Amino acid sequence: MKWVDKLERKYGRHAIHGLMKYIVGANLAVYLLALIMPGILGKLALVPHLVMQGQIWRVFTFILIPPDLHPIWIFFTLYLYYMIGTGLEQAWGSFKFNMYYLTGVLLTVIVTLASRSFFGTAGYLNLSLFLAFATIYPDHELLLFFILPVKMKYLAILDVLLLVEGMITGGLPAVLMVSASLANYLLFFWNDFLAMIKLKKTVKKSKKKFKVIEMKDYVRHRCTVCGITERDDPNMEFRYCSKCSGHKEYCMNHLKNHEHTTD
Repeated sequence: MKWVDKLERKYGRHAIHGLMKYIVGANLAVYLLALIMPGILGKLALVPHLVMQGQIWRVFTFILIPPDLHPIWIFFTLYLYYMIGTGLEQAWGSFKFNMYYLTGVLLTVIVTLASRSFFGTAGYLNLSLFLAFATIYPDHELLLFFILPVKMKYLAILDVLLLVEGMITGGLPAVLMVSASLANYLLFFWNDFLAMIKLKKTVKKSKKKFKVIEMKDYVRHRCTVCGITERDDPNMEFRYCSKCSGHKEYCMNHLKNHEHTTD
């Protein structure tokens, strides 16, 4: 992406390396804190009317709210987020991953404030991260329920179904949030999709051209003596000589008028 490359050349030195480990660490800390102070989550959530009243910190702190899960699953989920973030950073570099996460945050905040909807957490942003990881590492396997290996590309289908389900059941606000999540994804992968489509067209065109050339040069019969083929004379008949070794084929003009080979 040219615009990201330009920004990286100018501001790349300010990239946060290992961003996801800080976010995951903060999620875990907030989760443990919430066990003691349950009300803390309400003070961090992205609530539009409270932001408008001056609680600006909410446009940042909502990403620190952990998934609402059983204690056993919270560690698995946070590890999954860490793996996804680290994998994206390794593939893209720190700056591009920072930009992906930042644009996801900005789109989430803009849509939330514009629609005055309450979602509060970074759930849809995390789904966007998951989709990006599955695109880059489609054959990476996760152990579902710690037993069943499932490739990321199949889990990505489940991810998309969850987004669609959210759009259907959540009404217009959910549609806007899902659209923001997908917009962030497409912003970074659109050029890749165009390149892939262009490559497929080129391959298809090359295969078609090769097939035409191959069919044009292909002949079934060729006389061993004069080299005539069925393309030269469609009415010509060809026969194999039983006295020649190597299954030599001759046109009717040379079938009985040639020197037999025994090698």
